[in-house]
Amino acid sequence: MLDIPLRPLKDGLFDPCCRHIPAFVSPLHVTSIAFFFGLLSCYFISITHANSTLSLLFWALNRSLDCLDGALARHRGTASDLGGFLDLLADFIIYSLLPIAITQGSRTPTGSSVWKSVAVLEATFHVNNFILFYVAAIAEKYSKAEERGKAGKAKQKELTSVMMKPALIEGMESGLIFTAMVVYPSAIQALSWAMAGLVAVGIVQRTWWVVNALG
Repeated sequence: MLDIPLRPLKDGLFDPCCRHIPAFVSPLHVTSIAFFFGLLSCYFISITHANSTLSLLFWALNRSLDCLDGALARHRGTASDLGGFLDLLADFIIYSLLPIAITQGSRTPTGSSVWKSVAVLEATFHVNNFILFYVAAIAEKYSKAEERGKAGKAKQKELTSVMMKPALIEGMESGLIFTAMVVYPSAIQALSWAMAGLVAVGIVQRTWWVVNALG
């Protein structure tokens, strides 16, 4: 919901940094380092919640570099499908690992209700990602206008608009909630249920848009 309105602010912060990055450092290098920092964040907080400050530091580095790699690729004109794929893959891995790592790092015995909240959250991630990827695949199918004619163009436009519509929770909101999880690891259960609910609302939104676009 906040990704598009805050895009100019993000670009204003990270675009100037690109001029100071050595030429031998590629966007893929930045993506790899961001991924490594994300893994470190998960690792330290999975040992004990006493490491939450250290975990937060690596999480902040992960998020900052995740913004920087795309800005660097656009600045150099080297944006690629492979870079986008690896960037998203790294994000999905860290997003999936972090709630599990936080739950694992609890010093007190973790009941099944806590793990249940994390399991439901992970399930909503998978369903939401399925919708996005399926819509992208169908949109690509209809983009072959020479084979589909005007009807194909219209359908592709509708599906593209579905992908571009802001849902209730997107990258910015996810980042804020994950940050809250790292800062307040003892609240992982409440935050997991809250985030799962928000993602579920987004799933309903996008499902409704897809049904209308394909119906």
